[in-house]
Amino acid sequence: MAYFLSSDAVLRWLEVPSVYHIRKDDLYELDEDSFRFIRKCSSAKGCNSDDREFIDYCLSEGILTENRIVSVRQPVIRSANPSLRYLEMQITDRCNLRCRHCYIGDGTSSELSVEHMRSILRQFEAMQGLRVMITGGEPLMHGYFEEINEMLPDFFLRKVLFSNGLLLKTDLLKRLHVDEIQVSIDGLEKAHEALRGRGTFKKAVRAVRQAIDCGFGVSVATMVHQKNLSDFGKMEELFIRLGIKDWTVDIPCLEGRLKENVEFIVPPEIGGKYLRYGHGEGLHTGAPGYACGLHLMSVMADGRVAKCSFYADSPVGSIKEGLRKCWHKIRPVRLCELTCDCNVIDSCRGGCRYRALQLGNPLGKDLYKCFYYDKI
Repeated sequence: MAYFLSSDAVLRWLEVPSVYHIRKDDLYELDEDSFRFIRKCSSAKGCNSDDREFIDYCLSEGILTENRIVSVRQPVIRSANPSLRYLEMQITDRCNLRCRHCYIGDGTSSELSVEHMRSILRQFEAMQGLRVMITGGEPLMHGYFEEINEMLPDFFLRKVLFSNGLLLKTDLLKRLHVDEIQVSIDGLEKAHEALRGRGTFKKAVRAVRQAIDCGFGVSVATMVHQKNLSDFGKMEELFIRLGIKDWTVDIPCLEGRLKENVEFIVPPEIGGKYLRYGHGEGLHTGAPGYACGLHLMSVMADGRVAKCSFYADSPVGSIKEGLRKCWHKIRPVRLCELTCDCNVIDSCRGGCRYRALQLGNPLGKDLYKCFYYDKI
C-alpha cells in the first residue's frame, strides 16, 4: 500500500529537517532518513515502508494518509539560521475601534495590496515559514479582504487571524480560510469596555463562541490594565468554559494612545504578577540561549519591515527589498549579552526587549518579567 503526505502536513528544513502539521500546529523534528522517506510520500507515487511502527505513528499524527493527495508545494530548501518561522503581517491600520491602549495610535489608512501580500506569503513559504499572523488595525476592515481570504488556501502555512471580534459573524466564519482566530478580550464587561468601548464585550465573547462552533481553533489575548485587575480569576473560568486553546496575557507598552490614557498603566511590581495567568504555548517560540523574537519578523501596513511590530519606527527595511534581505539584517539577541543577573534567565529569556528599551537599556531588564519571577 502506498502512503501520501497529508494535505495538513508540510515538510520544512529549519535548523533541522522537520515536518509541520498546519492544522494541529505541531512541529516534528526528523532525522535525515525519515525526512527523505516523507519527502517521497509527497510525490504522486507516494511511498511505502516495512517500518510498521513508524508508518502507524505518522498515520495517527495525521502526517501521512492512505488517500492520494497531490498538491503543488514550495521546494524544500535549507532555511536561514536562525529560521524565520513566524511572520506578523499587518495588512491594514484601519480599525473600527479606538482602543485606549492601541500602540498604532491614529493610523494613516495604510494597507498592503493583495499583490504585495501574495508576494510576501510566497517568499515566507520559500523561507520555510510556519505561521503567518494576519493583524491590523482590524484586518477584516481591509478594503479587499475577500480577495485576501480567497488567496490564503494557496499557501501551506498556518494562518492566524487577529480580530476584536466585532465583524466575526457566522456567514463570514463559514467562508473564512484561516486555521485559528485570536480575539482580544481585556477583562469582564466593565473593564473590557473601559478600554475598547461600549457594547464590545458581548460581541467579542459571541465571536469566540461562534468561531469555536464553526470549528476554528480560538485563542484569546488579554492586556493587563488598571481596570481589569480584579477580573482575572473569572476570566480564567470563562475562557476554560468556552474552550479556547490559548490565553495570552501581556502588558501594553507605553506607545500610541496609551500615552494619553496613563490611568490604564499598571506598574511592574503589580502587572508582572498578572503575567502568571494564561495558558497554552503562545504564537511564537524561541530557543535556548536566545531572547524573545528569535524566529519572528513583522511587516507593517505601509510596507516597512521590523523585528516585531513594536519596532515599527525602527524598521530594518521594506518589502521592496524582499523578506530574506530584511531577515538577514535582524541580529538575534543572546541571553549572555543581557545585563540580567538572576538564575531564571533560561526560563524568562529576558522578557520583552522592547519594554527593556523603554526603560532605557535594550540589553537591560524587563521589570515586568522580573516581578513575574519575584526577582527584584
